Formats: sequence, C-alpha cells, structure tokens
Amino acid sequence: MNISYLKYICFLCIAIAVSIAGTVPAGAAQFSKLNKPPLSERWFGIYVDNERAGFYRQTISETAEGYRMEGDSNVRIKVMGFTKESITREVYQVGKGLAVRSFEVEQSINGELTRLTGTVGGSILRVRIENNGKPTSRLIKLKSDIFPGPALNFYPMMRSITAGKIFKILTFDPEEIKVKVVEITVLGEEQTPDGKPALKLRNNLYPFVANDIWMDAQGNTILESVRDGLVTTKAEDPKALAAYAVSLTMARKDLIYDFSAVRAVPPLKNQEKLKGLSVEINGWNDALPLLQGGRQIMEKAGEGRIIVKTGTTVPAPLQKSPAELAATERQKYLQPAEKIESDAPEIVAQAKKIVEVKTGQREIARVLTAWTAEWLKDTVDDGGGALASLTSRKGNCQTHARLYTALARAAGIPTRFVSGLVSLEGKGFFYHSWAESFLDGQWVSVDPTYNQLPADPTHLKLFEGHTQEDLAPIIAIIGKISIKVLDAGY
Repeated sequence: MNISYLKYICFLCIAIAVSIAGTVPAGAAQFSKLNKPPLSERWFGIYVDNERAGFYRQTISETAEGYRMEGDSNVRIKVMGFTKESITREVYQVGKGLAVRSFEVEQSINGELTRLTGTVGGSILRVRIENNGKPTSRLIKLKSDIFPGPALNFYPMMRSITAGKIFKILTFDPEEIKVKVVEITVLGEEQTPDGKPALKLRNNLYPFVANDIWMDAQGNTILESVRDGLVTTKAEDPKALAAYAVSLTMARKDLIYDFSAVRAVPPLKNQEKLKGLSVEINGWNDALPLLQGGRQIMEKAGEGRIIVKTGTTVPAPLQKSPAELAATERQKYLQPAEKIESDAPEIVAQAKKIVEVKTGQREIARVLTAWTAEWLKDTVDDGGGALASLTSRKGNCQTHARLYTALARAAGIPTRFVSGLVSLEGKGFFYHSWAESFLDGQWVSVDPTYNQLPADPTHLKLFEGHTQEDLAPIIAIIGKISIKVLDAGY
C-alpha cells in the first residue's frame, strides 16, 4: 500500500458520508432540472469491500432563508491492519442556491474530538475550532460561494442535467478545515449496477480514484461507488440498519464522543450527588411505549414530548412496586433466553461461587454487580452472550447487562434487560444498556458496567428487552431528541 492510498483511506471515513441523500423510487425515472433539494430523512449503509463499515443519516428541511442540512455518521474501517473510527454530526444552514451561510460540525476521529462552527460573511469564512477543549479561530478568504458536502450530489441537478456538463465549485472540508475545489461531471442517464434508472455523476473528491454517483429523478442518491466498488454507500430502509445502529449507539466507559449524544440543557453538575431527576424529552416518537418501574415514571406532555422522572422526583405514592411478582412474570424473568444462558452449568456454577454465603437478595445482587463490572473488560464491540463473555472477559454495556442478568437469574433473582439513556458528566446523555432486578418487593435499576446498585438517577429507561427486535425502535429517536432538565434533586 503506497502513501497516497493510505492517506485516501485515512480521510475516506469522513468524506464518504458527506455527499449522500436518498432512496429509490419505483418506476422509470424522468430526469429534469430540480427546483429544490429532496426534503426528507434518509438512511444509508456504508460498505468496504462489501462488508458493512458504518451508516449515515441525513435530514434536509426547508427554512425561510433556504435549507437546513443535518447529518450523523459512524464509520469504522479496517484495511491491512490500519483502523480508523470516524463519528460525525454536522448541521449546515444554506441559502436557496445551496451556498453555505453557517455550520456546526462535531467529529471524533480515532477518539480525537473537534468541534467547528463557521459563518460566511462577504468573502470571508470565519471558523472557530475547538480541539480537545482548546479553542482557536481561522479566517479563510473566499473567491466565490462555498457549498457543503451534503449538497454536492444534487447541486448539478438544480443547475443542468445535460450530459457532459462539468461544474467546478468550492466545498468546505471539515476534517482538513480548508476550502477545496471539486469538479462534478454529469455523465448522463445510466442504470445502476442492479438495473435501476438513474442519472450518473462523477466527482474528484478523492485523489487518484473515481467517485461515481447514481441519482434518482427526485435528487436522491441511490448509490455511490469509490475506487470501482471498494467503498460503496447505499440508500437503505432504516429498519434494515436498526440492528447495526444499535450496536454502534451503546456507550462505553471511555467514551469521548458519540454521534448519538443528546445534550442536556442546562448541563447536569455534581452528578455523583444526584438523588433524583426530572427531564423533558422533545422529538419523542409517540408510537413508543411509556415505561414505568425501577423508580421511574414517564408521562405524556404533548405531541412529541414526554416527561421522565427518576429517583426522588418520583412522587411517593408512585414509588411503590408490587410486593410480589405474578407467577408468570416471575418465571419470565428467571428463565434462560437467547444470549442470557442462566441455566448453563458454567453460569450456574459461577453465580454460586460469587454469591457464596451471602444472604438477602439485595446483597446477592450487589456482589454480582461488582463482580461483573470487574470481570469484563469494557470494549467498543458487543461481546456476545453471557456464556461467551464469561470466557472472553470483554464486551460493551450490552454484554455487561447480559452477563449480570444471567448470573442474577441463576441466583434466583428475577431480572430484566433494559436500555435507554445515561448521563456522562460534561458530555451529555448517551445510549446505554443496564438491568433491573426485583429486590425486596420492588424493581431496582442495576448498572453492571458502572458498578451501580441502584443505578444513578440519570438512567432513563426507554426500552425493555435484550433482542435486536426489542432494541430496534431506537432508530425512531436517534439523532432526533433533545433533553431539557426540569428538576435535579441533590
């Protein structure tokens, strides 16, 4: 691998996600000049050598001045021992002609966090850069308008779709923090490799290789192909990406930044002393259930808005749980399940060894929580089922929750797997998995990743269940919700 190709792989993770926006309509395409970009939310799978390496979500909406373009991406690429993880959130405000007016970009490349904000005034681009907490600023002189990466594909379709037409425009590269010239060529109508009608474009975003794009008649990207298919970006149904998205959204102990971060306003402080929390979640999908229990209540507050209360903010009459579980419910949360092999001899033996002579359900749960947190090394990747992680000793928060759940059930404690949001002080809320155990007549939240029993009040339970089907609804809120702190009790 030569030096030029290494550089190409290095910036490809970020760049591949910046110019995609669509799905495929049925029927034959009738190509004509567009009056505006496609206004909708789109999801894409990103593949390297036909292996899934990440995904990208883009939303374009109309404003009084022009358009708002939002994008979230998470890409991990491994080539010949070289690994790059790129996580990006971007928001561009553009005019009716798609020229940039302002932007906000947050990106983490192999753990190094950079935040950019920029505005265009006259012929000057003003950029504020915050790299690992250190701010700087930069002024960039412009010879003409600049255009955001997400607009590059449909830019020609809003000007001319004549075959052979070449456009040379300026675009802002947030990774290199510089303005670049991009040449876009309209190649003409050509079917996609799988036979769909399309308008084919080509640009020179990446050195020494062709970047081919197939567009539908509405200006939606169907497919991008870099270096003859080495890297492809495909429009996909979000349901098809749900399982993969879940695997990338679960937080880990050393998390610096995640595309799925939800900022809290105002930010939480002195979190270790927090006893209760009340928040309003906006952008909620009203088709999702409102979960109670584990010292949490959820209430509808209006269209797309809910109130979540935890800990001491839950009114006393609502804190009570049934003293006993119904027989069917108790059996449900004691029996083994896929990846929660509570009846496996190894799990049963380990639970017995950990518990030893401990008595009382709460004390048993406490030692199982501490043991799981100590036993498993925290990793980015899911370590699989409880039995597998017992041997491998590694995994993410889902792995911790599965192993603890299996051990607790083996010890006779009804336990369920739950997921939602948890706050990391100074960083915001992140998607996370933990457990709830029925202890001394009530459901108690237990976090075996952070060794918390009960888990702190920033644990906001949104989903119950450990299967991909149980977690798939996360796709309905990821990147859409915001959190307003109403009350923090200390």
